[in-house]
Amino acid sequence: MKYIVVLGDGMSDYPVPALYGRTPLQAAATPVMDRLARQGELGLARTVPPGMAPGSDTANLSVLGYDPRLYYSGRSPFEAASMGVELEEGDMAFRCNLVTLSGDEPYGEKVMLDHSAGEITSAEAAALMDEVRQRLGDKALQFYCGVSFRHLLVWKKGPQDWQLTPPHDILGRKVGEFLPRGAAAGTLRRMMQESAGFLAGHEINKKRTARGLRPANAIWIWGEGKKPLLPSFAEKYGLRGAVISAVDLVRGIGVCAGLEVLRVEGATGRLDTNYRGKAAAAVAALRRGADFVFVHVEAPDECAHQGDAAKKVLAIELIDRELLSFLVKELERERFDYRLMVLPDHATPLSLRTHSCDPVPFVLSQSGAREIHPDRAFDEESAARTGLFMEEGHRLMDYFLQREAIK
Repeated sequence: MKYIVVLGDGMSDYPVPALYGRTPLQAAATPVMDRLARQGELGLARTVPPGMAPGSDTANLSVLGYDPRLYYSGRSPFEAASMGVELEEGDMAFRCNLVTLSGDEPYGEKVMLDHSAGEITSAEAAALMDEVRQRLGDKALQFYCGVSFRHLLVWKKGPQDWQLTPPHDILGRKVGEFLPRGAAAGTLRRMMQESAGFLAGHEINKKRTARGLRPANAIWIWGEGKKPLLPSFAEKYGLRGAVISAVDLVRGIGVCAGLEVLRVEGATGRLDTNYRGKAAAAVAALRRGADFVFVHVEAPDECAHQGDAAKKVLAIELIDRELLSFLVKELERERFDYRLMVLPDHATPLSLRTHSCDPVPFVLSQSGAREIHPDRAFDEESAARTGLFMEEGHRLMDYFLQREAIK
C-alpha cells in the first residue's frame, strides 16, 4: 500500500462577501477533490491544539502525526534543519523575514505593508541578506540566506525568553507595539531598526521601486526556537517516506522526521509554483520504493496573506487541476494500491490575512473507491455535515494509515 498526503497550505477559510458568501473552497472548481469527497471519508480535524498559536509549524507537525504539545520547540529550528544549519545545545534560532515597511515615519510609527516584500526573488534577497550579514552579524549572531523573503538568524548560546510577533499577523498596523520583548530584546530591536536604515537605499531596492515593486526595506525577526527532537516517521509508523515542498519550514520538519526531502525545479512557494512537477516527483518516489509521500503547496496561504480572494481560489483550482488530477491518473496508471488524503494544515481566512485555529476539512480515499456520497463536495460546510471530527489532529495520521503509531 502506498500513502500520499496532498496539503494545500491555508486552503480553509470563512465565507467571503466577494465570493457571494462562499468560502474559496466552495467557490473554486475542484472536480478531483469533490470526487474524492464523494468516494471516501470526509470530516474535520483540529490541527492546532487549544492554547497554541495557529501556524504552519504546529499544524504540519499535527498532520504528520506529531503532537505539537510534545514535540514543538519553535518554528525556525525546522527551517535551520532544511538549510543544513546545525543547532547546538543552547542555540536560539529565529526566522528573519525581509519585509516592506512604510516610508519616512520614525521606526515605531512605520506600518507593516508586506511580510514578504512583494515575494522578492531569491537572487535579490541573497544580495540584501549579504548586506545584513556584513552590517549586523558577528560570531554570536549569524545570518543565513534562505528562499525568497524567508531567512534565518542563529544566536549562539542565546537568551531563551522571548515574546515575538509574526509579521503576517500585523499587516496594515504600526510596528511599534509589536517589537520584540524579553530580557535581551534590545539586541533584536536594534538590528531591526538599523536594517530599516541601510536596506531602504540598497541598489536592489532602488531597482525594485523603479519597477513598481515593493522594496525589501527592513528585516523582521520572529519565530524563535531551539533544536527539536522528533522520533523518525519510520520509527513511528514503520514506513519509508519523502516530503515535497518549496518552503524551508516543511522541508525542515521532514528532515527532523527522517523523511527524504525531494526538491522540484520550479517549486516556488507562490502561485506560480510547479504543481505538475510536484505530482511527478511524488509518483517517482513511490516508484523507487517509498511507502509515503507528503506533498505541500504553499500558494493558497500566501494568496490569503495578501488578501487576494481571486488568487486564493485560483491556487486551489491549480492544486486540483495541475497536481491532483495528474497525480491520481499516474497512480492509477502505475496500478498502485494507495490511500490518498487531501487537506489544509490550518485556515488562513482572507478577512484576517493570517492563520486561525478553526478545524479544517480533510478527505480520505483509496484506489478502487466508488462514488457513494453524491451530495458531497470538498469544503468546510460539507465536511462539518458528516459529523466525523478529529479533536486531536495528530491522530488523523494514525487513522489515515489505519494503524496505531508505535511511538
